[in-house]
Amino acid sequence: MSQPLSDHDLANVPLVGVAVNASLATVKIISGVFGNSYALIADGIESSADIVSSLVVWGGLRIATRPPTQRHPYGFGKAETLAGAVAAFGILAAAGVIAFQSVHEILTPHHLPHWSTLLVLAMVVAIKEALARWVMAAGEGTESTALEGDAWHHRADALTSLAAFVGISISLIGGPGYEPADDWAALVACLVIAWNGIALLRRALRDLLDVSPSPLIVDDIRALASQVDGVRGVEKCRVRKSGTNFFVEIHVQVDGHLTVHEGHVIGGKVRRALRESSHRIADAIVHIEPDSEPRRLA
Repeated sequence: MSQPLSDHDLANVPLVGVAVNASLATVKIISGVFGNSYALIADGIESSADIVSSLVVWGGLRIATRPPTQRHPYGFGKAETLAGAVAAFGILAAAGVIAFQSVHEILTPHHLPHWSTLLVLAMVVAIKEALARWVMAAGEGTESTALEGDAWHHRADALTSLAAFVGISISLIGGPGYEPADDWAALVACLVIAWNGIALLRRALRDLLDVSPSPLIVDDIRALASQVDGVRGVEKCRVRKSGTNFFVEIHVQVDGHLTVHEGHVIGGKVRRALRESSHRIADAIVHIEPDSEPRRLA
């Protein structure tokens, strides 16, 4: 398994998408215009929207990786989540524009698409799916809403291109009378784009409202704390996500007969164990609770 990227490298991942989308958007729009395919033009518009989205994600990640300040003691992690929300609204806006234009094209008579548009679409599907997997892998283990949204932007582009490929194929096989098939394909692709936008927006809202992460992560954090020498149990554990990091508030039980200093030392060990784990825990507040059982002899 590859090592997770540093915060600096992670923040620059969206720039690769910007370069790829700029190139593909140009190719798709030009090919769509000369190949009489609005589905391909719509695909190019969606790629153009992805450029803006990737730039927003890049900016959000850059801000999120700034160190905490006196005014912002918890850091700037929420900027990453806000970038994910903006990206989601961008996806929904693109879906609306493409749906409107698709209906207009369906009602407007036009020529059959040219067969060469199929070659362009096949190339786009392969490139965008590969890019989506790379971006998703780059954010693996970081729980990054913004990067996940960026990856889904690329995957949505691949899916819309696949839908356009099917629609144009139907047009060419069916011949006269089947000209709107690729426009219907673009309309269907809008549903895919909108679904991704809604899913991403829900994820961003969950993070903004501090919804607890996966139970597996919480259970693992409890287990890590329980393994620290001197900890008899974990009473409570609250975890919230900020950007690509987690903040933990945990109540651990120790021998009630220990001195304040001894309890403080155990709490420090718990905090250090959590911060040094693989869960990207930015900070942990450890509350010491007395265990009512008799003091255990060494």
